[in-house]
Amino acid sequence: MKHKGTLIINKPREIVVAIFMNSDYNKEYQDGFVKKELIKGIANEEKAISKMYYTSGNRDMILTETVLKNELPDSFEAFYHHKHMDNTMKCTFTEIVPGQTRYNYEYEYTRINWFMPKLMAILFPGIYKKQGDKWMRQFKEFVEKQ
Repeated sequence: MKHKGTLIINKPREIVVAIFMNSDYNKEYQDGFVKKELIKGIANEEKAISKMYYTSGNRDMILTETVLKNELPDSFEAFYHHKHMDNTMKCTFTEIVPGQTRYNYEYEYTRINWFMPKLMAILFPGIYKKQGDKWMRQFKEFVEKQ
């Protein structure tokens, strides 16, 4: 299951990328984000591994992020692992004109192995796209307020 999208953010690329790479801001646009903890490597560098902690209601979720490629300010790719699913994310940042950035994103669920998420993916495939797109819109809104 793959989803793509594009946002036009009314801020210079340097600001967009700086906010994107600073996990202290994740709680501002990712619902339930608690913290990001580096486990191995240098933060945001290729092969760096971090744990990302989320909470939703009374449930906690931990993802493991592995940076696959960091060619910022142009592009960033990462792999996310959870016990029930895996996904990849690819992002590119392009300056359109000074003060305006095109943010292209693509995320793909490569493994879903728990009954309920798999059932949701089959019956309501848009639910995964909706959550990802929501976080992207919230990112745009947060960046433009800075």
